[in-house]
Amino acid sequence: MTPRANWKGFLRLSLVTCPVALYPATSESEKISFNQLNRQTGHRIKYLKVDADTGDEVPNEDIVKGYKIDTDTFVEVTKEELENVALESTRTIEIDEFVDRSEIDRRYLIRPYYLRPDGKVGHDAFAVIRETIREMDKVAIGRLVLTNREHIIALEPLDKGLMGTLLRYPYEVRDPKEYFDEIQDVKVTKDMLDLARHIVDQKSGSFEPDKFEDQYETALVDLINQKRAGKPITPKSKPAATNVVDLMEALRRSVGKEAAPAKAGKSAKKGRKASAGQKEMLMPIEGKKPKEAAAKPAARSQRKSA
Repeated sequence: MTPRANWKGFLRLSLVTCPVALYPATSESEKISFNQLNRQTGHRIKYLKVDADTGDEVPNEDIVKGYKIDTDTFVEVTKEELENVALESTRTIEIDEFVDRSEIDRRYLIRPYYLRPDGKVGHDAFAVIRETIREMDKVAIGRLVLTNREHIIALEPLDKGLMGTLLRYPYEVRDPKEYFDEIQDVKVTKDMLDLARHIVDQKSGSFEPDKFEDQYETALVDLINQKRAGKPITPKSKPAATNVVDLMEALRRSVGKEAAPAKAGKSAKKGRKASAGQKEMLMPIEGKKPKEAAAKPAARSQRKSA
């Protein structure tokens, strides 16, 4: 089942227009999340919206947005006033320009979306826009209003659809000089580079997302299953911090360390392939009767966020 669209409107290239829908390209709903509980009762914690001065609970209909001027002064802005800030990008992604993909600084990338025709009409116009971008080997830059903010969006072909990546504005990207100026200028010798390159060569491979396992998620699953089964929890020992005194010696030892697994073949280097969506998640407790086990919700009920 296709998830609900985050945005619906029109994609326009000059006079060519088609209705489109925007969908999130990623999801974190499969990850385990926790509720906050009262330790004494085991009940969930409920948060109330209260007046900061009186302490009285405030109903949703009486809550408005406000921009802070100083400590005790706010400018109130109503929902209607925000809606009246009419921007064409509220309903239309207008393609303003085309740029080379290599020109987009990766720091400006926020998150990916899928863009497809909305409904049964406009597929021809959508295909023209998509194939024009593909043929020119460019990225189309446009704007759209999402979550009450106007965003820059970069569009590029992906299979039969388009992938749109939200981009940051320049004022949102921090100057690296603030962080890098104090890094010391160190001369790296050729011998050090040669050893480091050797380590890189031994670790080189192809990017295959399917072979990566979310080890922290797996550890959470094990923890929860152990607690459900009433088993004791044994804390794992933390790795001791090491102080590298002789960098060349550390590099030489690293080369030897990486060479040993390489002889055992590629299979020894690969981690366990994670199941799609971590479906192995929370299993019924061993020894439970079928009906009792079925009554215990599996992963999804355990993963509802607070």
